[in-house]
Amino acid sequence: MALRAEAEGWLRTKGTDQWSDPETGERAISKWRASIDEGRAWVVVGECDKVLATVSRGPVDRDFWTDADRPETALYLYKLIVAREASGRQLGTRVVDWMSRLAALEGRAWVRIDTWRTNTGLHAYYERLGFQHVRTEAPSHRRSGWLAQRRAGEVALPHDLLPVGSHGDVTTPLEVPHQRADAAANDDTTSGNGMTP
Repeated sequence: MALRAEAEGWLRTKGTDQWSDPETGERAISKWRASIDEGRAWVVVGECDKVLATVSRGPVDRDFWTDADRPETALYLYKLIVAREASGRQLGTRVVDWMSRLAALEGRAWVRIDTWRTNTGLHAYYERLGFQHVRTEAPSHRRSGWLAQRRAGEVALPHDLLPVGSHGDVTTPLEVPHQRADAAANDDTTSGNGMTP
């Protein structure tokens, strides 16, 4: 929660009300607490047990993704936060790569995100990581809705990977398949565009 509070303050300095909007903030915090309680949130811990980053996964958000998107084919990434003190170390990229490899291990085709519709800087960040914009949804009760996806197994930093453990065992890395060169040939029913490594 300290990372979240720090991120809210930092986002305000960037001219966005993401995560500090009173209408949606409390609902978002409640959903995040459920992710933590259900074991769907992870942290990256540095020296002296300092939490440097967090990421969560969750169920498909039906405000945004429909049956036509084949939601079962994706891992849904939420609440990626990196501590300001770890900024500039590409830790966020490494965490996204970790989730991408986890999605591939599960046999999924995509890693999907939804972000704040007006945070164009965040959109550009994810696009630099290989996410492709699918569409933007704007339900009246939500501020998020910029939807994007990246092929599962695709990594941006192949020589700087975080280990992927099994059943909470982070000390035993698993072999994770990397994106195959012919993966773009797979059927993509949501964006119409294949992605290449």
